[in-house]
This record gives sequence, C-alpha cells and structure tokens, in this order.
Amino acid sequence: MKKIKFLALLAVLAISFSSCRKSNDEEQNIVKEPQEISGDITSNMKLTADRVWVLDGFVFVKNNAVLTIEPGTLIKAKVGQKSALVITQGSKIMAEGTAQKPIVFTSGRPVGERAPGDWGGIVLIGRASTNRTTPQAIEGGLGLTYGTEKIDDDNSGILKYVRIEYAGIGTNDSEINALTFYAVGSGTTIEHIQTSYANDDAYEFFGGTVNAKYLVAYATADDDFDFDFGYNGSIQFAVSLRDPKFVDAGDAGNGIECDNDKDGTTATPVTKPRLSNFTIIGPNNATGTASNHNYGNRWRRGTQFVFNNSILLGNQKGGFSIESDITANSYKNGTSEFKNNIISVVTAPFLSTSTALSATDMQTKALAEGNIIVPTAEIKINSPFSLTAPNFLPLTGSLALSGTFAATTNATAVNYRGAFGTTDWTAGWASWTPQTNVY
Repeated sequence: MKKIKFLALLAVLAISFSSCRKSNDEEQNIVKEPQEISGDITSNMKLTADRVWVLDGFVFVKNNAVLTIEPGTLIKAKVGQKSALVITQGSKIMAEGTAQKPIVFTSGRPVGERAPGDWGGIVLIGRASTNRTTPQAIEGGLGLTYGTEKIDDDNSGILKYVRIEYAGIGTNDSEINALTFYAVGSGTTIEHIQTSYANDDAYEFFGGTVNAKYLVAYATADDDFDFDFGYNGSIQFAVSLRDPKFVDAGDAGNGIECDNDKDGTTATPVTKPRLSNFTIIGPNNATGTASNHNYGNRWRRGTQFVFNNSILLGNQKGGFSIESDITANSYKNGTSEFKNNIISVVTAPFLSTSTALSATDMQTKALAEGNIIVPTAEIKINSPFSLTAPNFLPLTGSLALSGTFAATTNATAVNYRGAFGTTDWTAGWASWTPQTNVY
C-alpha cells in the first residue's frame, strides 16, 4: 500500500515538473505582439529585439531623451503613414547592431509589395556648425529648425550595423531622405549603414562635422551622397550601386552632389567633404537604363571637395563634373583635391560648365595627380554590377590594388583604391534582396 502511494506521488511530481518545464519553455519562446510608437518620446526608451516595433507617423525623440535599440531589432513603418524617426537636438539614438544582428528599419508592406517611399526615414538634428546665419527649416514638414549653433563635437548618438529600406519622401524640394544629417556633430558615430531603394537621397548632410565609414547606398532614386550648407566631415569606405531601371523621374541621380549653398555663395564654413575610398557604381549603360542617371561626382555652386583613392565605375553621363567658377578655381589652386582615383565611365570622364577651367584642363591636372582613365574590363572587380549578389572585391592584378595612397583628413592609409581591398565589409549584415526578405 505504501509502495503504491509512493509511486502515485512520484507520478504527480513528474507531471507537475513536466508542466512547469513546458510553461517555462513556452514563456521563453513566446512571440510578443508588435508595438506601435507614435508622437513624442520625451524620456529614455529601449526598443527590444523580442518584438516588432511599428512607427506610426512622425516620431520625435525630444527633451534630451535617449532611444536605445537592441541588436537584431526590427522596426517597420505603418502602412499608409509617411512615418519618420526624428532625433532632435540634445537627444540621442543608440542603435548598435552587429554583423550577425543588424538593426533593420523597413517598409510595413509584405514581400513583393514594398516600394520606395513607403516611409520617410531617419533624421538626426544636431548643434554643429553650418554656414547659415538664421535658423533653417528642417525639410519634409517636420516643423523644426536648425543651423545657428556651433558645437562641432556635438553627439547625436550611435548608428552601427543598421539597414534602412524603402525610405524617402521627395516632394517640392522639401525631402526626407533615407538618412538625413542636420548640423550633426563629430561626437556622433556612424558606421556600417546600408540604405536600399531610397526614394530621394540615400544620405544627405546639411552642414555639420559628423564623420562616417562603411556606408552602402543601394538603388537610390536621387543622389547617393548629398552635401550642403557647410558640411565639413570625413567619410572613408563607401559604396553605391544603382539600379539601372530606377531613378528619380524629376531630377538627376548622381553618386555625389555637392553645393556650398543653393545660391553658390562664399558663405563660411565652405562645404568641403573629405572623401576617401569610395566606389561609385553607375548603371553602365545596361539595357533599360533610365535617362536620369547622371554623374559620378557633381561638384557645383561654390563648393570645395576632397575625393581621393576612389573608383568611378559605369557612371552614365560622366565621371567628374565641375559646375561653377568658384568650384573650378578651388580645384585649380589646390584647395580641392581629386587624387589617385580610377575613372571608367560610359561617356565623358571630365566635364565642366565653368569658364575658369575647361574639361581638358581638368583632365590634364587629374592625370598628373595619380588618376587614371581605363576601360571597365581593365579594373578587374569581381561582379560590381549585380543587383542581387554583387561582389566588389578586386581580382588579382586589379588596378584597384595599385596607385599611391593620397593622404586624406581622418582617413586610414590603405594599399588599394575604392571601398574594398581583400575583405568584404558588407558580408553578413547588408542585404541585396530587400523585396523578398521575410520579416
């Protein structure tokens, strides 16, 4: 009798233990419901990777609040809303993904239905210098201003291993780009970012001093990298790859577009991006190339520039274009630099609309400063034009593995031209199939 009771007790304990274990396992594997975010975030908040977060309209991080985002977190935009995430002055975003667990901002639409412009994008607003003397309106109807403070080491936070897909609102010259920087300071960390199918610019910098490295602009409608209003920062290791059939129908899509300001004045600080180890890939006259694909470099309206150790490849209407006398004279007198680059474009490698410096004189100067003009096949890069599985690494004997490195502000000296040497720094976190990714 005692033995029977003892066995019964063991059975009850076993069932109880099994139920507890099942309950714990279910709790650990539970999928939390998506959570919407809207309006203002005025105190510290964390977005965790155990649920999907949904941006509903314009979301503003204010009041010196810090928005922290865990590695592997997925943030979708609410369908039907032109949502955007806006980090205002004094606040921060701390979005540190990893190569194994990137943070993804994307369209809320399902596979096969995503489209450029499904949402706005990410906007950082800082307090670094611009060449504006009065407050400037933030574009895109956000109702904020920037532009008159001079805290050049200002810190808007960290973006690392982040993908931004199907963003960008481009209307009436008042856009939200996939990732926009307004007077963002050098205390901010920007590394390993990919934009995909941006409906306007991939990256635009309005003044500021922020530096960046390891940037990808994939299938942008307008400009891959746009600089205005006194931007003075350094970017090293960046690649842009354009979709031949996709471009802004109302504007010209360039690898780089740069102005001092819209009127071409000499306002200071003069816009002068310091760029090194870029690979800017155009459509290469592929079948079906849309007509508005434009230049690799477009320097205009009084800007200065540094563009070194880079590759212009397959750009549709030209490689290196200068479009104002002030800009031309800055290149002519050595204030601006274009050194140790490879140019292999569909039409003219050099173009000028300035009376101060002809395209022929530009080419003569460029060739004397370590730049080379070659047919595409001679560059020897694995598969730079593939839209779904590009390989940007140079092959053995590639001209990208030659040349004499031109020292550039804040750039690490490397023994190659373009964004890649022997390591593919996009591996593991970048995606070339945003339309078919299951999120």
